[in-house]
Amino acid sequence: MSQDSKLKRSGISELWRKEDWWAVWLGVVIMAGALVSILTEPALPKRWGREGVESILASVPGDIVSGILLTGVICLAVFSLSIWFTKREIFGKFVAAFPVIFILAIVAYILGNYAPWRHYGFNDVIWALVIGLLISNTIKTPIFLRGAMHTELYIKTGLVLLGASILFDRMLALGLMGLGVAWVVTPIVVIFMYWFSQRFLKMQENRGLAITIAASTSVCGVSAAIAAGAASKARKEEISLAISVTLIFTVLMMIGMPALVRLLNIDPIVGGAWLGGTIDSTGAVVAAGAMLGDNAMEVASVIKMVQNIMVGIIAFGIAIFWVVVYEKRSLGETSVGPKEIWIRMPKFILGFIGASIVFSLFIPEALVETSLEAIDGYRGFFFTLAFVSIGLESNFGEMAKMVKGGKPLTLYLIGQSFNVILTLIAAYIFFSGYFFKLPF
Repeated sequence: MSQDSKLKRSGISELWRKEDWWAVWLGVVIMAGALVSILTEPALPKRWGREGVESILASVPGDIVSGILLTGVICLAVFSLSIWFTKREIFGKFVAAFPVIFILAIVAYILGNYAPWRHYGFNDVIWALVIGLLISNTIKTPIFLRGAMHTELYIKTGLVLLGASILFDRMLALGLMGLGVAWVVTPIVVIFMYWFSQRFLKMQENRGLAITIAASTSVCGVSAAIAAGAASKARKEEISLAISVTLIFTVLMMIGMPALVRLLNIDPIVGGAWLGGTIDSTGAVVAAGAMLGDNAMEVASVIKMVQNIMVGIIAFGIAIFWVVVYEKRSLGETSVGPKEIWIRMPKFILGFIGASIVFSLFIPEALVETSLEAIDGYRGFFFTLAFVSIGLESNFGEMAKMVKGGKPLTLYLIGQSFNVILTLIAAYIFFSGYFFKLPF
């Protein structure tokens, strides 16, 4: 077999071996099932704690117990399909552990549906995170549960489904304004952080670490750290350190920034844009945005996906910079090419855009309205599964041990502070409604 044939075969195999693509395929399965009425709205706990339904037992009436179990079976079947093709070696562990994750998500729904607490924003999203954090930071997350803690898969599939709910013209408008937040601020922060690391922190011996921290801080955490680390030929331990620094502060920002938005009385839409441009993980952005409301979550999610596209562009730029400046080679002597942008770009974004186009332009409005009940129901529950997983993955004690002080931590704190201030200014300019018309 020729080298070209091998490359083509490898490229095609990514369609069923990469989690990013499976988020698209699973989203298609859910949307198709809803459109042909095979899938109906998932059975989940009801509201309680208000007049007429005071008791917690009212949240799970006897007639929906079988429906809740069926919802669990459907979720297990859907995600098992992805695990079978992408991580077959842990398939058995996933099947064994998923029911526990599902039960924790149901408990989060019950607590989140208590009317008095929900009125103040304590919904299932927050409770899912709280439950996970309590377990991971007290008794510690049981090892067997790690088989079902696939945060990115749950959140990416949910984001593909979110595309069906956002009209294409609205998504396009949010995306164009999001470019002002993500594509203007992000390169500035990367360049500033790298310059600061070399000029003031004197990290000439750790250039790879410096640019990896800069990319993970300004773009999207783990994915950007891996892409930038590979582009700059950073050592494995340097990439791990950058990821560790990012992770611990991502959790803190996910919890603290929505509270700061409320404390400063910032408009939720501006706040959502702020969160989308600064918090380093897509899952954490969705969780934080949901605390400010559906519109804020929508804005935060779109901006984060626009920013995620920058992963490939930033990695390509870093690779070129390293080759020319530090390796003293011409571009003709390197294999680095624009294809790097496509390789690094998160593919689930294509599913989100595709869903928006199809549901906006090609499906009758009446059918869209009836199918969205099921699609939005599963989307919301997939987010809850993701937030439970985020909490279970976040043991502050263990992460603190990995985060060393000194120059890397200083670089992150200075860079993230600059990022937070600059992004807030951009969020106000593009999403306050004073300068550009909002599509709400």
